[in-house]
Amino acid sequence: MSVAESRRIVLFRHAKADWPQVTDHERPLAERGRADAPVAGRKLTDTGLVFDLALCSTATRTRETWKLAVHELPHRPKTVYEERIYEASPGELITLLNETPDDVRTIILIGHNPGMQGLTEVLCGAAEEDARERMSRRGFPTAAFAVLSFDGPWKSLEPATATLTDYWAPSK
Repeated sequence: MSVAESRRIVLFRHAKADWPQVTDHERPLAERGRADAPVAGRKLTDTGLVFDLALCSTATRTRETWKLAVHELPHRPKTVYEERIYEASPGELITLLNETPDDVRTIILIGHNPGMQGLTEVLCGAAEEDARERMSRRGFPTAAFAVLSFDGPWKSLEPATATLTDYWAPSK
């Protein structure tokens, strides 16, 4: 594969979490989150993207979100649970994405806010159709995802180099 080929990044925020008496990292999904995650998985399927790699935060709520969403996909990608996603800044997430092997064409990153929204805003140099307006209007609620594309090797991913091509959020 040529490193100049188009690549896709899906930034997927975990579904709604509960607030039991546990550490933030160990918070599980709430009932609404358990309902929203498979819906998000079906919407991910509707994008037509086939993921080569999933990078998922090690937090309980992100792992549970991914477990419920991935069952809705026609192809289950290799999944790597990555500690560095939890509480990561957009810059730290870009550094992580820069490490992606160039044979990976499409990646999904399952994480948290403010990181997912911040990274989408930082990477987005342009937007197709009304994707940016929909994201601006809705914010980045739980179980939302943004689809971005860019050309070049993963090492070249930096602020304002991607195009926001799609955005979806649950209707709650």
